[in-house]
Amino acid sequence: MITIYHTSPQFSFIPLTYIHQGVSAGFPSPAMDFEDLKIDLNTEIVKHPSSTYYGRVKGVSMKNAGIDDGDLLVIDKSLEPIDGRIAVCFLDGEFTAKRIRIVGRSVMLMPENDDYKPITVTPENDFVVWGIVTHVIKNV
Repeated sequence: MITIYHTSPQFSFIPLTYIHQGVSAGFPSPAMDFEDLKIDLNTEIVKHPSSTYYGRVKGVSMKNAGIDDGDLLVIDKSLEPIDGRIAVCFLDGEFTAKRIRIVGRSVMLMPENDDYKPITVTPENDFVVWGIVTHVIKNV
């Protein structure tokens, strides 16, 4: 289950401090220079503002892809649903995030958790690939 939020086509710039040297995941660098640089996350993660949405993840079916309960997905509706991409799909009245597998004219929705089974989309399903996941913002 995913709750969807739309971005506003009129973004407001929110300057956030940016550590341009990078953040060490090993030993800290004693020579870090704390310049007051700013970054705007809208320009970093939103490429198509009028077709970008956010969705809050509820559940663990994509945990092996690094998508956990409570994470925020950045979803771009303008991107093509290509085999292997993680997509937000509307399936029989509910939103779900799954990796799409396209073989010929068949579509399968693949979870990234062995506790869940793949979903084969049939003509009887109410199904739309709603958008492609471009970023995952972790809820830590």
